[in-house]
Amino acid sequence: MRRRKFAVTATSLAAASLLPPQAGARPRVGMNDVKRLETAFLDLVASDNTHGGSVSLETRALAFAQHALERQKVGTATSRVRSRLYYLAAAFSGTALWAAVDSRQVERARTHLHNALYLADLSGSSQMKTRLWLHASLLASQEPGGMREALDAAYEARSTYACRSDALLHSLALARLAGIQADAHSGEPRLGLAALRNLDGAHEAFQRAEGNDARPAWISFYDDAELEGLSALVMTRLGRHEDAEAHLHRTLGKLRPEYRRNRMYYTATLALVQLRQGEVELACSTAGSVVSGGHAPTGRTSQLLARFGRQLTAAAPGSRYVADWKVRHPREGEHRT
Repeated sequence: MRRRKFAVTATSLAAASLLPPQAGARPRVGMNDVKRLETAFLDLVASDNTHGGSVSLETRALAFAQHALERQKVGTATSRVRSRLYYLAAAFSGTALWAAVDSRQVERARTHLHNALYLADLSGSSQMKTRLWLHASLLASQEPGGMREALDAAYEARSTYACRSDALLHSLALARLAGIQADAHSGEPRLGLAALRNLDGAHEAFQRAEGNDARPAWISFYDDAELEGLSALVMTRLGRHEDAEAHLHRTLGKLRPEYRRNRMYYTATLALVQLRQGEVELACSTAGSVVSGGHAPTGRTSQLLARFGRQLTAAAPGSRYVADWKVRHPREGEHRT
């Protein structure tokens, strides 16, 4: 408990160090304050891309969200600055939401979602609402019986003004919607066809997107490598494992070096896809590469490896592959944050 309190206090002090000393009762809050918080947000985005969701990332994001809101209370500012501060508070809260989703902390994630949507409304940012509804769809899909809510949240993301006006955001929203539809298709077969249509639409929209358009930092992860990865998830959920494997090889060939979290996640997905095609030895080699690179998997990647272990046991019971996996990776699949 003392360690946790120290971590929160240290994070709060780090966030506070971004803010200039205050003199007088109502100091002026301006774009310099905004820029300092924007830099902090970029740092959190980079940390998420490298390490994935964690309690540390979640805690840091919440501390910065609070400081963005405190600037509203302690100083005077123009409406433009106030709008940007609300946007940043929503952005930080959205990062906390994503960290909780990534580590499957559903109750905390729901609290962050409600706060972030309120702040996004105050900021007037349709782009931020798109991001939050996409996170909401993934959150709902993690809960038992949550697929209907997940679909509705994905539809809401697709219908935002930002999606209608920006082909890249539209592409991301369609790809995520396709993934949710593919996940739900066993209970509603027509959703499988809808998933394929929306995935085609995501690729078409991606080709239309202008590369030099000014966009928020949070969507920097979405490039052709990520679109291939999301396509792989759709295909494997529809049982088209050969197609999924082809997409995953393209993903891993295109991923930027700093996107370590995504590389681990898609490599673990590739191992599962290979296992489902009967390539037990190759799948074990692929899965082993995830945990032998010197970086412990977290969040969804850890859960994928747990699933891999269970499916490996079912596919090759009593084999040396199962015994070797349990000896070499006895802790894989335990929850980590």
